[in-house]
Amino acid sequence: MPRHARARAIAVTVAVAAALLGVPGVSIAAASPLSALRRVFARELNAGGGSNGALVVDMNTGQTLYSYKANVGRLPASNEKIYTTSTALLRFGPDATLQTTVYGVGTLEPDGTFEGSLYLHGGGDPSFGSTGFDDYFYGRNVTGATMQSLVAQLVHVGIKSVTGDVYGDASYLDAAQGTSPSHFRASFDLGSPLSALDYNRGWLDSSGNYFQANPPLYAAQQLVLALRAAKVKVPRSHASTATTPAGAQTLATVSSPPMSTLIALTNTPSDNFFAETLIKDLGARFGGRGSTAAGAAVVRAEVASEFGLHPKIYDGSGLSYSDSSSPADIVTVLEKMAGDKDFVDSLAIAGKTGTLEERMVGTDADGQCRGKTGTLAAVSNLSGYCLARDGHTLVFSILQNYVSPDVEHGLQDAMAEALVRYNAPTTAPTPGP
Repeated sequence: MPRHARARAIAVTVAVAAALLGVPGVSIAAASPLSALRRVFARELNAGGGSNGALVVDMNTGQTLYSYKANVGRLPASNEKIYTTSTALLRFGPDATLQTTVYGVGTLEPDGTFEGSLYLHGGGDPSFGSTGFDDYFYGRNVTGATMQSLVAQLVHVGIKSVTGDVYGDASYLDAAQGTSPSHFRASFDLGSPLSALDYNRGWLDSSGNYFQANPPLYAAQQLVLALRAAKVKVPRSHASTATTPAGAQTLATVSSPPMSTLIALTNTPSDNFFAETLIKDLGARFGGRGSTAAGAAVVRAEVASEFGLHPKIYDGSGLSYSDSSSPADIVTVLEKMAGDKDFVDSLAIAGKTGTLEERMVGTDADGQCRGKTGTLAAVSNLSGYCLARDGHTLVFSILQNYVSPDVEHGLQDAMAEALVRYNAPTTAPTPGP
């Protein structure tokens, strides 16, 4: 390996290792030879049947430690989010935010009366909601983009009453509330109806069992209630939906958490709603239209130009059965994103957080691996990074189709444990089946 390439590989490994070692309670696991790693993968990968592929690369040496049908495309399921979130980071930047704005068409009189109407314009922020909802579901670091903050700004500029209507405007993204598997209707697989203006994810209760049929209308109604709670007079039953007219004045605006936080809220719990909203946001900003198709085209273009790959990408979450990726595709992206701390930190930690919180608990892999799961009815995937005993960072992808996810989780965990026990041999390894 050329000196500059090896130096880069070591620097990337240090970044990933630092993210893994920063987890409380993490300890270096016991050593195990390369032959044990290959033996575990050969045994576990096909133990549950199905159509499987896997690839493991040592990022310190650049060597392939294990490869089995690594170039065969399979359903990625939620491993698709690796493409969506890496593109969001690269295109938007980690500090970018999404705005929700109240516009006014009218005049603010000296007595505090706004003679005109208000327009609540959604900018595709999936975290927008009430302070209590965001605090409970996402944590205190995302409570800035709230309805209460918007209303506080309206009060601050002197608005004491509104004579006109209050409108919800979701025109920034298209009106499809779902993706192709649900025939573009809202579905429980997404967890929420898709809209440029979702308030509390469009949920009617905290369980998420009931969706609001018209998210922008619901958000406008909630703005009316929040205004009244702040002692601002609003006419009764005057919430509706409409597109904000040209020339409307900005009265208040709130920003989402930075993109680095939004992708963490996507990847760690594997949130389909966040992923599908973000891909529409990519379409709106960079693809000419706020649709799933436009956003997917942006992701495909980015993956091709940035990583030299051409997987089949048709949505943001991986629910589509038209998606197809190979372990080699996913490992390539993970390798090139390994130096991006925001991306690495967005992945779930084995035994600690998100979709891996209850997996590998108390094993050698507990706290030593960060990964992205992927599950459909007959699909079970796991890709990510593990910190081996010798300090090397191993990047891997395990894609399994036509399998029982419940069975495969345990087999994948055993493979991850073998990665953590790996101790680099003194001679260069060769790929093994």
